[in-house]
Formats: sequence, C-alpha cells, structure tokens
Amino acid sequence: MSRLARLFAHLKEKREGALVGFVTAGDPTPDMSLHILRAMAEAGVDIIELGVPFSDPTADGPVIQRSSARALAHGMTLEKTLDLCRAMRRESDVPLVVFSYYNPILAMGGTRFYEESVRAGADAVLVVDLPPEESQELVGQWSGNQLDFIRLAAPTTPTERMAAIARDASGFIYLVSMTGVTGSAGLDLSEVAATAARLKQVTSLPVCVGFGISQPEHVSAVCRAADGAVVGSAFERLIEENLTAGDLPERMARYARTLKAATRL
Repeated sequence: MSRLARLFAHLKEKREGALVGFVTAGDPTPDMSLHILRAMAEAGVDIIELGVPFSDPTADGPVIQRSSARALAHGMTLEKTLDLCRAMRRESDVPLVVFSYYNPILAMGGTRFYEESVRAGADAVLVVDLPPEESQELVGQWSGNQLDFIRLAAPTTPTERMAAIARDASGFIYLVSMTGVTGSAGLDLSEVAATAARLKQVTSLPVCVGFGISQPEHVSAVCRAADGAVVGSAFERLIEENLTAGDLPERMARYARTLKAATRL
C-alpha cells in the first residue's frame, strides 16, 4: 500500500479529512523553504504539494506566480525541488506530491524524472497541463509504479469525462473548486459538494478539493463533502507578507494548525 493510500485509510478511521498544503519550492529562499516544510509537517499538514517554480504558469493566480518568480530568482529548479523532497524524506513520513507544469519534466526526461523522484522519496506527481490523452508519453517511460499520478477534474467536467480521468489516476483526484486560477474568490460550497458527489459516483479514489480555500470554515465544509482540502495561495500569501520574518516557519505552523483542526469531522 502506498504512503498516500495508508494516509487516507488512517484519516477515514479517525473521521478526519486531509489537509493538503501547497508551497512553491524555494520560496522565499531554498534554505527557508526547507524550514517551512518541516514546520508545516510538524503542525499537522497531511500532504505537502511542492510546486516546481515555472516561468509561464497558466493555472496559477498572481500570488503563486510571484512565489515562482522569487524561487526562480534564487536559482530553483526541478532538480533542486527534488533535493528538497529528499531532505524532507530523511526526517518526515508526510506524503510529498511534486506539483509541476510539463515543461520542466519534459526537459529532464520522463525516465530520469521518475527515477529521481522515487529516489528522492516523492509519492506522487500532479502535472497541471498534461491531460490523460497525452500523458502516456510520460508514464510510458516509467520503469515502475512507485509514483502516483494525480489527475485534475473541474466543475465543468462532464461525468463521463470524470470517469475517463479517474481510470488513469492514482493517489487521489484533485477537484478544482471553480473555474479560474488559484487564489480566486467566490467559492461556492454548495456547488463544490454537488461536484464532489458527482465525481465520487465514478471513482473510489479519494477526492481533494482546491482553489479558493483559505479559511477554517472552508476546510470544514469541503471535508464534509470530500476527502480533503487543498490550501495553496493562502499559504503563499502568508509567505509573501512575511518574507524577511525570522519566525516565518512558526507563523506557517500556526496557520496550518487552525486549518488542520477544521478537518476533524
């Protein structure tokens, strides 16, 4: 059983949703990034999505765009992102998801990406701009099945399409809560619940909902409808507001603890 599968089984027994925390690797600096990851894991974040900085994002709002720019300015790369995974895995069992656009992975090469990710202790990859029809060129180069491939669905995804997406997914399904980019306002929790219910009709995989989630009440409502809540822009906004604060990891941990408390049903 994979690390992600064990986690979701354990949380189900405890009647808890998963708190999935996204941060951009290397933001605000590579060294501080590792301290932040440690603090988030210790504060109870169940799954960490480690974003690979990218110069031309299409799904990210301005907060995460700026975080990528800061990380790239410090020389952050996919290779260095995997170094952060490796450093975290030496001291934590928290599941780690590499969150990337396809271009950096394509540049590294599918075979090398798989081997390096597994060696670094990553558990899964989510490639934002690689639909199922095109992903065989990547996963066809993998030498095993030690890396879960997380897929995306959205409120606009027809149910039949959801079923097709889920067939090739593993780990969990990332359900985008709304149309738009990360950090968007206007979260409609009733629509989220309806879309999650529709997705759960066609898959037994856990469903985690992201985009627009920033408050404990959002997390609580999402975890009643799905298996987990993804918080990204709100964590990155906290980093951006405290770029030079020496206690930034502690501030991230305090925020994470308030969100994690809301996952307990």
